[in-house]
Amino acid sequence: MSRRRAHEEEDGYDRAYRKRRRVSENQEIEDRLESLILRVGEKSTSSLESNLEGLASVLEADLSTFRAKILRILTDCAIRMPEKCTIYTTLVGLLNAKNFNFGGDFVEYMVKTFKEALKSCKWDAARYSLRFLADLVNCHVISATSLQQLLDNMISAANEDHVPQVRRDWYIFAILSTLPWVGRELFEKKEQALEHLLVQIEIFLNKRPKKHHNALRVWASDTPHPQEEYLDCLWAQIRKLKQDEWAEKHIPRPYLAFDSILCEALQHNLPSILPPPHHDSYKYPMPWVVFRLFDYTDCPEGPILPGAHSIERFLIEEHLHSIIEMYHLERKDCAAHLLNFPYKLKIPLEYCIIEVIFAELFNMPTPRYLEICYGSILIELCKLQPSTMPQVLALATEMLFNKIDTMNVSCFDRFVNWFGYHLSNFQFRWRWEDWDVCLSLDADHPKPKFIREVMLKCMRLSYHQRVREILPDSFSVFIPEKPEADYKYAKEAEAVNLPGTQAAHQLVVTIRQKCTPEEVLAVLKDLPNPRSDEEGDGRFNPLKIDVFVQTLLNLGSKSFSHSFAAISKFHYVFKILADSEEAQICILRNMFELWSTHQQMMVVLVDKMLKTQIVECSAVANWIFSKEMTSEFTKMYLWEILHLTIKKMNKHVIKLAAELTEAREKLARAEESSESESEDDEKKKQDNADKPTEEMVERMEEKLEAAQADQKNLFLIIFQRFIMILSEHLVRCDTDGRDYNTHWYKWTIGRLQQVFLAHQEQVQKYSSTLETLLFTQDLDPHILEIFQQFVSLQG
Repeated sequence: MSRRRAHEEEDGYDRAYRKRRRVSENQEIEDRLESLILRVGEKSTSSLESNLEGLASVLEADLSTFRAKILRILTDCAIRMPEKCTIYTTLVGLLNAKNFNFGGDFVEYMVKTFKEALKSCKWDAARYSLRFLADLVNCHVISATSLQQLLDNMISAANEDHVPQVRRDWYIFAILSTLPWVGRELFEKKEQALEHLLVQIEIFLNKRPKKHHNALRVWASDTPHPQEEYLDCLWAQIRKLKQDEWAEKHIPRPYLAFDSILCEALQHNLPSILPPPHHDSYKYPMPWVVFRLFDYTDCPEGPILPGAHSIERFLIEEHLHSIIEMYHLERKDCAAHLLNFPYKLKIPLEYCIIEVIFAELFNMPTPRYLEICYGSILIELCKLQPSTMPQVLALATEMLFNKIDTMNVSCFDRFVNWFGYHLSNFQFRWRWEDWDVCLSLDADHPKPKFIREVMLKCMRLSYHQRVREILPDSFSVFIPEKPEADYKYAKEAEAVNLPGTQAAHQLVVTIRQKCTPEEVLAVLKDLPNPRSDEEGDGRFNPLKIDVFVQTLLNLGSKSFSHSFAAISKFHYVFKILADSEEAQICILRNMFELWSTHQQMMVVLVDKMLKTQIVECSAVANWIFSKEMTSEFTKMYLWEILHLTIKKMNKHVIKLAAELTEAREKLARAEESSESESEDDEKKKQDNADKPTEEMVERMEEKLEAAQADQKNLFLIIFQRFIMILSEHLVRCDTDGRDYNTHWYKWTIGRLQQVFLAHQEQVQKYSSTLETLLFTQDLDPHILEIFQQFVSLQG
């Protein structure tokens, strides 16, 4: 008995061991196949053709065992490595020639991936899938007729009525961006159908509204480079490609070497693919304007830069953008891959890279990634290519500065932030004398304003004395004031006559003795209220706020940390004093009075006061637009404060909405599990433990509604104040017979546009309210146009 059991145990052990070994061997083979597929096309001692041939044979031998794995890897490669599209289509073509059934399975898998990408709004994945399917026509895997049918279906989707313009635009963009790969093949096999397709696209583009165009431009003028809307530019490039009989010089086509093998293979027909209908929850890519900084005359030596309307320019730029997308989290890798661009010997690479990085940085309404990402990549590029890259970047900076007069305000801010950051990494060296034209221009002109704001940015990244050393003596007018607290109760001559001086001095002593918040309130208690009875109920006492805020923040003026500690310790006093919006504005006014020469301190203090709920978002907005801040109105830091205030409100609403959604889902899950008999008791107990009550969900709904009302109110305040000050300016200029288009007007209208674009997702929810209450048809057309441009972005 015992011998048999021992034998069975041994036999069972062998079986388990063999199974484990088989699984581990299979895993090793899968990993090896994945590595081979991923690395095909990389530098190798053998030619690409022989590598592809060898890989096709290896994969074919393993199809019976690893079919599903091979299908998945090839499809992933098609989407995640679009720059290697033609290498993988050739591989699929070779496999299809060897195994027709596998070719059919792959087409089916790819079509499923394409449909899922469309349904889940993964627009880049959908476009790369379409491109891959189209390139399979070149490899004789898919018939040209069935691809043509798919493109016709996409044209029909673009011509649907009652859907957003951005949806229709995407379908046209997807078709146009696919044609460079398959245009030649369609031209040879389906010339009439291709011509019909192009005519329909032209009709679509001629009818297409482009109200959004001006909102997305980097510059207001088109000299020297036109700023074309992306579909118009791509259409011009496709027309040029058609003129050249669909011959381009940038796409590698390894399948041409295997033409004799591939043309013998049987082709598959794509099934009928109908794009999914529009749903209100779908988000589509926003339109953009193509950024141009250089043309061939700017690159005197070396290869010629392809023209703005050559398809090569589109293909190069798309490839560079995809490298940035893939490596943007690793600046060193990103810079290295950009400089190792496969076609670097055919193009002036440094110029192309710089243009593409600035295109990303200046992308409207917002860059894809954090601004510092682009700055850090440019620094790495200068380190890796010190002989040429710094010179090209300096030329680009000069060109941007020369065109700054008409630069979009959002792009102006980004240019300032990037340039200050870049200088701080290269010992603040620059040829300032080349920009001495600024010395004779009006202070509000963009050129002197740029230098002033860059110096303020440099001061944040270093210190005041260092900034004094950066600029030549002739530029001393641009040196910022020394950032230090201006405590009015310390000025002996003036403080004697100031009401509250005695209390301020007493407060200093009390706080230094590590007093409690109640003891602070006791010091402030007997201060008279300078406001008359008609002005309020007596609760809000500006003198108390004046003495407390100025004294406390002056005591904490040594650093940000000291200020934060002071605010935290006496948070209770702030809350007692800031009992109304008027009181909160008074707190902000006193902070400004004390710290008017230290912009960064004001930004972080407002941020802290918002986080600790000392001041409300609406109070900050009203303070920014108050008369006291008129002198600061064209300075960048003030708008930095406004945007951080709006973001704080938006984050709060998004957080409450997410919490409510989660609570509703938990409630629904718990109800489902209590109805289900099959669920085990443990699972039911867990669901019931997590289950929120109906009352809790109702309270969360009320909190969200209140937050959304606050958010809507904040936008109404901001836009109403913009309309008031801009309308006053326009009326005054009209009455006086002066030109309204002053520097002040350009900055202010630009800031209005910036608020719309930077927060467009949130503002969009209230656009009908804004149209009804504020942006009505009787508003001045200059102001109304900004709102109409914004609405058309998602039209």
